[in-house]
Amino acid sequence: MSLLTVQGLSREPWFRDFQLEVAEDEIVVLRGPSGSGKTLLLRAIADLDPHDHGAVTLEGVDRSTLSAPAWRSRVLYVHPDGPRLPGTVADNVEAVNALAVRGGATGDATLEGLRADAEAERLSSGEAHTLALTRALACEPTVLLLDEPTASMDPQRARVWEERLVSWVADARAIVWITHEDGLAERLGARVVRFP
Repeated sequence: MSLLTVQGLSREPWFRDFQLEVAEDEIVVLRGPSGSGKTLLLRAIADLDPHDHGAVTLEGVDRSTLSAPAWRSRVLYVHPDGPRLPGTVADNVEAVNALAVRGGATGDATLEGLRADAEAERLSSGEAHTLALTRALACEPTVLLLDEPTASMDPQRARVWEERLVSWVADARAIVWITHEDGLAERLGARVVRFP
């Protein structure tokens, strides 16, 4: 059985009748031209943006039967620039841990090599991506929808995150990962889906 199923999802004029099934322990790499609507697709799957028609299910449960917060806590979209909360990196980690614990997750976000006293709003793009991924994993979703999450990281940090996410998905989870990088799917052992 598929973990995540997308059936006939459409948002004109960007995509029409998009179909996707993602199994447990699977990473799907979504490839397509810039501006084709890949980000809009992920945001529609996460119920952050509207779509014209179609359905999305998680473990056979239709999105429409769950509240938006319940769905988004299980099917989590990670923005490419990683929105940051005011304050330091430590403040961001502490806030996410507290929210995760209230939501039933463990709340185990750590600094992941970032300076605790660094102002979150002044992080580089690669550091912001690190913070966003750290916060996302602390929320313990079932599916991650990643929009070029390592594109701004230095190669060493990107490889560390790739390995970590491959390990993370091996616990009955799944990832849909947008990238323009050649070779990423092979490194991840991922299935490539062409979009649109």
